[in-house]
Formats: sequence, C-alpha cells, structure tokens
Amino acid sequence: MVLDWRMPARSTTSAALKPLDEKVTINLGYVDLGQIDLLVQDGFYGNRSDLIRTAIRNQLAQHAEAVKQSVARKTLALGIHHITADELKAAKAAGQPLQIRVLGLASIAPDVTPALALAAIESIVVLGALHASPAVKAALAQRIR
Repeated sequence: MVLDWRMPARSTTSAALKPLDEKVTINLGYVDLGQIDLLVQDGFYGNRSDLIRTAIRNQLAQHAEAVKQSVARKTLALGIHHITADELKAAKAAGQPLQIRVLGLASIAPDVTPALALAAIESIVVLGALHASPAVKAALAQRIR
C-alpha cells in the first residue's frame, strides 16, 4: 500500500482489523421504492440493501477506469490503512509530518493522543471513512479535508 507521505511508508494493515460497513441514507420516490420491493418480492434480491449495493457496484464497475485514473492522479492509497502510534511517533521524531491520503478507510489507533496526532499529521484526505477517537478527530478538524 503506497501513501503520499513525506517519509517512507510501510503498510500497517492488520488482519485483525475488520472494516465495518458505513450506513448511507438515500431518499427515493415511491415508485422507485415500489419497484425495488417488487424485485425483492419476486426473489431477484434478498432485500432492498442487496439491490442497492448491486446497483452501486455496477455503477462503480462501469466507471472503474475513471476511478483508477483519479486515484493515480490524486496519489491516494486505495483500501484500508491503519495508522499506529508508533508510526506517528516516528514521523514526529523525524520532523516529517504525515500527509495521509486514502480512498477507503483510514483508521487511527485508539492509543493515539490528540497531542501526538497534531504533532505528527499535517493533513488528512479520506474519501470513504475516517475512524479515530472523537478527541483525535476534534484535534485534527482543521487538517481534515
């Protein structure tokens, strides 16, 4: 996994970390919702969520090349990246604050303090989800784009 950091990056993705699904709320018209329910009732899909996930995946597959080019252009790491306290301490000690850029899930370890995060993280761009303690998120609020 390659990150756009100012110091050499190493992957810290842990098999023990299991990403959680994020909830997304959408508004649908009654006719669209009725058609979804009809397809579920007729056995095409197990439930509404299955149909919506399938539709989204089909759209993402249709635009996969555009996404791939954009990820490369914006130098985003694709997937899951777990940022540990040790990584942040190393960045701080080297005097090279991190620029974290992730498409997917960026997770900051629970033992990272707001002070350490501020000292070691210059900026965060996450297209997807950022998991961190409320205190760390609050401390980094001005650096999250």
